[in-house]
Amino acid sequence: MSSAIDGSAIDRVLRDAVEAGAVPHVAAIAADRDGILYEGGAGPRIVGEATDEVTTSTQFRIMSMTKIVATVAALQQIERGELELDAPVDTYRPEFAELQVLEGFDGDTPKLRPAGSRATVKQLITHTTGLGYWFWNEALDTYQKVTGLPNVLGGAEAFKAPLVADPGTRFEYGINTDWLGRVVETVAGTGLDVVIKENITGPLGMDDTMFLLDDRRRDNCVTVHVRGEDGNWASAGELLPQEPDWWAGGHGLYSTPRDYIRFERALLRGGELDGARILTEQTVDAAFTNQIGDLDVPAEIPTADPPITDSLRIGPGWKWGLGLLLNTQDLPGRRRAGTGAWAGLFNTHFFVDRATGVCASIYTNSLPFITENEAWKLYGDFESALYASL
Repeated sequence: MSSAIDGSAIDRVLRDAVEAGAVPHVAAIAADRDGILYEGGAGPRIVGEATDEVTTSTQFRIMSMTKIVATVAALQQIERGELELDAPVDTYRPEFAELQVLEGFDGDTPKLRPAGSRATVKQLITHTTGLGYWFWNEALDTYQKVTGLPNVLGGAEAFKAPLVADPGTRFEYGINTDWLGRVVETVAGTGLDVVIKENITGPLGMDDTMFLLDDRRRDNCVTVHVRGEDGNWASAGELLPQEPDWWAGGHGLYSTPRDYIRFERALLRGGELDGARILTEQTVDAAFTNQIGDLDVPAEIPTADPPITDSLRIGPGWKWGLGLLLNTQDLPGRRRAGTGAWAGLFNTHFFVDRATGVCASIYTNSLPFITENEAWKLYGDFESALYASL
């Protein structure tokens, strides 16, 4: 097993962030190929209530950190020859062919046209179909307001949302992995919850990772926190549907830091952990390789819904693999080039740095997402303190 590092500096980063009010609570964990290097937490599970402090065994909504798990389920089907990476999405889900491209508005009337090509399964995995999210696309936000179409947190009608670009023409982060989950279900002939349990979380011993919590785990879960009128953190309760219309491959999982680090370690180890192999080494290599060619993940994605998220400002030099954000350059004092990462809307974040041989994740459940001087800064401070301790 790994030898634990001196985590006192990381402890201080977490504690200071909570005491300064940057986040309501935080838990963080790091590991190498052989085991856990660091784990710690600070702050109450529910602010203003007599609850325990969060730990790496506390349940969090991991939101878009679900995406890479659902993507692995699809990659497993591709390895088995059950799903074709370059096949059109409508091969498996014919209703996808009904989606059109939103070009603008004539007053409050959306202007739609047919897509320039048939989107593929690979484009779902790489966010290049043209599907978007309302909080990072003003046109889609307007479309949902004028049509009354719910977003993906509001029901299955969200699958009628239009494209905002032709397939293959740009990186547009959106509801692709929710569609991918439906493709996986069609291929498997069963629900995404069953597919993930039988093929990923079960084999990896991730017993606390699931779409719906039982009573015991619900009592160990944080709530989502927002700023009150006084500027202090307050619980907003449960924001995810507890009787969902579908198993959301894009955002639906709950997990604990200790559980999810097992998934990260499996990726770090080339697809295997403790004798359980979830992917071949070749597939893992492809996941950590640029899969969008000359397209780029934008250096900045402006917010279209400030209460939900700040603008994403990552700067230039980022690509997308199979379900992972990839940096093309070393970050000084932090992750190396080729690291795979992503985050969740309620302020969770993970990265797998195969060059250094370390993976880590950090968790709170709060909104807005990635506020620059709050959770976003904490991500960087945690990562810097971790690498300084290695």
